[in-house]
Amino acid sequence: MRIAVAGGTGTVGAHVVALARAAGHEPLVLSRSHGVDLAGSGDLDLAGVDVVIDASGVQATSAEKSRAFFRAVTERLLRAEAAAGVAHHVALSIVGAARAPHGYYAGKALQERIVSAGGVPWTILRATQFFEFADQVAVRVGPFAVVPAMRSQPLAAEAVARRLVEIAEGAPLGDAPDVAGPEELRMAELARAVRAGRGERGRVFELPLPGGFGRAIRDGSILPGEGARLLGPRFEEWIAERSS
Repeated sequence: MRIAVAGGTGTVGAHVVALARAAGHEPLVLSRSHGVDLAGSGDLDLAGVDVVIDASGVQATSAEKSRAFFRAVTERLLRAEAAAGVAHHVALSIVGAARAPHGYYAGKALQERIVSAGGVPWTILRATQFFEFADQVAVRVGPFAVVPAMRSQPLAAEAVARRLVEIAEGAPLGDAPDVAGPEELRMAELARAVRAGRGERGRVFELPLPGGFGRAIRDGSILPGEGARLLGPRFEEWIAERSS
């Protein structure tokens, strides 16, 4: 099976490419480093592609910037898929994006609407935050780090990638069951453990973010509901493996 991976060099996408290849599939990486600007203009050539997995993302806290990126990428992918006869579009989204369409989540909520209204058979997989996210959002101030005050039920990016490949190998599901980690943790806990595993000193502080987005990530709006599929490993197992 030929699987095009949008964002195939990112946190999840790189795992998708490796797992797809290990399973005997032919991954096609769609990313800037491979000569494809997903948000650019012009037609994409997806000839011979069976499934597209969209794990793309953008560094944006602005709702306007996030919506612009995901609209451009999603509409361009769907046009190319329709032209090439791609049978399945698999989109990675975020648990709670539609309930808290603020900031970055605004773009993910729009992406979900465009995919579900498009003409290509689809699956949307919503995941909670990744373990890797704690390090990505930490703002370093000298020996200290500041992270958003956030409740989450995080999981390993590789576990999400494995589920995406499983979905790509099957028939379109529409809204797939959410995936999340086995335990609720605060983002500050993750950041402290990651820093300790690297031997870094200095305190980690939680900062409540303002506005609707800040409230949503604190009040449980982005936690998974009933029916979510819980995927290991636990965070302590993941951090121990990385530290060994």
